Amino acid sequence: MSSTDTTAPGRRERLVRPLLIAFLVASAVDLLGVLADVPAAHQAAKPLLMPLLAGYAAARRGPRLLVAALLFGWGGDTFLLLDSDLAFLVGMGSFAVGHVCYLWLFGKARSSVAAGIGYAVALVTVVALLWNGLPEGLRVPMTGYSLLLAAMAYRAGTLGRYAAVGGALFLLSDTLIATGIADWPQLPAPDFWVMATYLAAQFLLTMGALGAPGTNARTAPGAVAPVRP
Repeated sequence: MSSTDTTAPGRRERLVRPLLIAFLVASAVDLLGVLADVPAAHQAAKPLLMPLLAGYAAARRGPRLLVAALLFGWGGDTFLLLDSDLAFLVGMGSFAVGHVCYLWLFGKARSSVAAGIGYAVALVTVVALLWNGLPEGLRVPMTGYSLLLAAMAYRAGTLGRYAAVGGALFLLSDTLIATGIADWPQLPAPDFWVMATYLAAQFLLTMGALGAPGTNARTAPGAVAPVRP
């Protein structure tokens, strides 16, 4: 066995804990910045969140599709920092591609029929209630995005409980955003709850993908290949 066989994996493994700690610190800074209404903290921390989590997933030799989903989430996060309808649509599109990556990662395993019915009912209800309050130009794109997001949340359960909760929280986070756009009454500190549920969602999806059977580096579709000499 060459020296590369032993040292290269070691370098990667040494990054696991620092990247996880950095993600948690950046998350705390972002959430405290939002809660304390310090825009500079949010603007500085938010673009770091998904790259750090993606780096952690890669250091854990997670599936490439997971890393890709997180990086498309970073694209969505970045564009949503810009205050324009075009940036919002581009950000939503980036998140949508991330959801496609998640769906591809989940594969063809069977999902709960009861959960599927529940998500379908929730989707139709939310879209119907929000429809008139949404700007006309966003109604169709947001409905299409919501359908994709609900499908991702439903299928996330194939990777276990962590991923299932993560998918549900992702749907909740984006629903909170939609209610704000539709001018519904909001919870105190609404941006805090949006970010808190979103960060928990991405983290739990990551934990589910890293820990689920069949998603290790050797067998998962799109998984990172072992380091070779």
